[in-house]
Amino acid sequence: MRFDIVAFAALASASTLTPPVLPLIVRNPYLSTWLGNARKAPWENWPIFYTGANMGFSVMASVPSKGNVYPLLGRPQDSLGSSVHYNISYPEYLGATFDASTTNLTYLIHGSKDDSVRLTLSFLSPLTPSSTLRQSIPAAYLTVSAEGSFDVDVYTDINGEWASGNRGNQIRWDLYEPKASSSEEQSSSAAIKTWKVERSSQQLLTEFRDRAEWGTIHFSGPADVNHQSGTSAILRQYFAQTGSLKNEVDRQFRNIMQDEPVFAFSKSFKLGGKGKTEDSVVFTLALIQDPVVQFASARGLTLMKPLWASYFPNAAELIAYHYNDFNTVAALARNYSDTLAKDAFQSGSSDYQDIAALSARQVLGATQFSGTPENPIIFLKEISSNGNFQTVDVIFPAFPFFLYTNPKWLAYLLEPLLEHQGSGQYPNKYSMHDLGTHFPNATGHGDGRDEYMPVEECGNMLIMGLALANALKYDTHPAFTVTPAGPDTVAISSTKKWPGTVDAYGVDSPTTKSPEAAEKWLTKYYKLWDQWTGYLVRESLIPANQLCTDDFAGWLANQTNLALKGIVGIRAMSEIADIVGKDDEAKSYRKIADQYVSKWQEYGISRDGTHAKLAYTWYGSWTTLYNLYADSLLCFHIPKSKKTKDGPGRLGGGGQKPITAGGDKDDDEDVFIPHKIYQIQSDWYSAVLQRYGLPLDSRHLYTKSDWEFFAAAISSKKTRTEILTHIATWVNETSTDRPLTDLYDTEGTGHFPGPNFFARPVVGGHFAFLALERACGGKAVEALKFLDEREPKVIDVVAILEADKAQEEESTHSDL
Repeated sequence: MRFDIVAFAALASASTLTPPVLPLIVRNPYLSTWLGNARKAPWENWPIFYTGANMGFSVMASVPSKGNVYPLLGRPQDSLGSSVHYNISYPEYLGATFDASTTNLTYLIHGSKDDSVRLTLSFLSPLTPSSTLRQSIPAAYLTVSAEGSFDVDVYTDINGEWASGNRGNQIRWDLYEPKASSSEEQSSSAAIKTWKVERSSQQLLTEFRDRAEWGTIHFSGPADVNHQSGTSAILRQYFAQTGSLKNEVDRQFRNIMQDEPVFAFSKSFKLGGKGKTEDSVVFTLALIQDPVVQFASARGLTLMKPLWASYFPNAAELIAYHYNDFNTVAALARNYSDTLAKDAFQSGSSDYQDIAALSARQVLGATQFSGTPENPIIFLKEISSNGNFQTVDVIFPAFPFFLYTNPKWLAYLLEPLLEHQGSGQYPNKYSMHDLGTHFPNATGHGDGRDEYMPVEECGNMLIMGLALANALKYDTHPAFTVTPAGPDTVAISSTKKWPGTVDAYGVDSPTTKSPEAAEKWLTKYYKLWDQWTGYLVRESLIPANQLCTDDFAGWLANQTNLALKGIVGIRAMSEIADIVGKDDEAKSYRKIADQYVSKWQEYGISRDGTHAKLAYTWYGSWTTLYNLYADSLLCFHIPKSKKTKDGPGRLGGGGQKPITAGGDKDDDEDVFIPHKIYQIQSDWYSAVLQRYGLPLDSRHLYTKSDWEFFAAAISSKKTRTEILTHIATWVNETSTDRPLTDLYDTEGTGHFPGPNFFARPVVGGHFAFLALERACGGKAVEALKFLDEREPKVIDVVAILEADKAQEEESTHSDL
């Protein structure tokens, strides 16, 4: 099979932003390798795990005619020392480019005259929303392509840090070279060889410093490359001297850093002859784990198998399929990346295009796919903040990514939370915070003592539930088109077991809009939706002292933004009840929600009507009202007179007048949350912007990037552009040194404010613009055009806040 690698390497077009860290091999919480210090040359530091710990992963090139060896990735040069047989040189680094699935690192090696060789390392962790099977495979690709006029040899190795987080652990390894098959199915497949590396003594479902202590790393290359295992310095020096490896296996099993064993491949590119000026090679890295997690399901505590295990009987067949699927999966990934790039550019700018692309792999890098083709499940780790399992208020900020990319994946994320609580294993009347204290163990909280965020999590679940139902009902347009199988696409015989779920080539069956599907999904767990709404009716209008999702900010009573989430949750329940045909309950919840939102405005908006307060009784304060986003996303801000017949819900359906840009009084009275709330917040955000973005509230100068995008999505175009520009400046200048953080200072160097969050899936909130544009058949965004009818007001923030505090003090004194 011939891989179209050179064409693939050109996929990631020029990137405008320069983030501090870039994804390399990012598939799940344990297969997560990044390029740290990405603004520097890749040979200046080792790649990192998302925690910042070094990962043994190196790439070198040598030019035999010159006797030069060139580090490309990692610091293999530290093992080379000085020698009469070779010179350590450095290539010209041309920089990095990236899209949603790919990171390219490009170099130029100069020859003796005007000739040169261009080397590209392409790291593909493919996003394939049209193929859940492919997305579930815990493996990624490294391709090395060379183009030029003289011969070049390349070398790559990994060490035992891929198999354990504890350098003191002993590992074992082997080289697997499957015998070629004579079957017709395998005749077009490339023969491969695979290094298999694992802990000598596995510890099932345990972690060490966030690294998995069970599973096997598979590092594969084509059968015609050379291989060798052994002490890192010996192998690297041998390659530097000879440009090749010995095809030997060191079988002295030992600790990870004891005479550091590495597992290497080398490949020679013969470019110096006539005619051939380019060549390439594919390597793959996979982490095979079975089980992937344990989950307190309805049938009890269950060891959950990976989703791919439904399709392939063993790891060897999976690895071979994945290797030979390169052309197809690259095409599917390209389809998504191109669609995202186009949509994000049209929605924001080239900066937004880069931010969305940078965020995509990070979201899915927190997930593990399990279940079966008929009932897939996605498990999620709350990376870096505390490691909780399936945290509701981590899924919530991430859910715009799933709504945009593939709404069915959101259903797979919510299912384990709904199944567990629906089976009666959680004792509280409000929604649970998470499925387990630490991933990968979803053992539940039978004592009900999970983190206390009752209003937060009830509101989150109801909002996400209705958003998904709307997608299932009439708005399911995932960000992909199904790519037909190409000549190299390999059929999977096991797909015959699940007709209507996946085709013979592992592509998901198309989803069509279906009110019945939405009703069926909501009905299954209607008791939970109703139970959580009952809690919100009792507790959300005036929230007691409790945490919201921004728990790092501490406990607080009467939170304006939290109350709004609960009220929007009640309003969401009125639509849920309507969809499942419970008209009386729908009307009752709608009445309560309308009453509450009127009271909320009285309690939560400053007396001069310029902004939302942080808390009802905190005068002289303000907050980013990011929970207003749900009002628009769920189609509550579309006037009844302008909704189409197939809009969400049956109550108050009606006319089909085209939406205009105006914001007349009749429209304002016809929506759930009035236009004026959107308008004053949009104006306020413009006034309080700092160098690197919109602060979370008046207590601190730190911010949350996910909430910035929620707020910007429902602001005027000018305010939205201002916020986006400030965030892009932060991406370019931040001193943070981990995968993209969502919590940072908006002044100074844009550093971590403490706690240090990084690599978290909540950056799915960066897709807020894109999800909103798809919502309500496009009418959600049209309904906000009134925000662009005038420029943002000029606001003296300090004067307003001081006057508000002074007025409250006068009122207090007069009462005395």
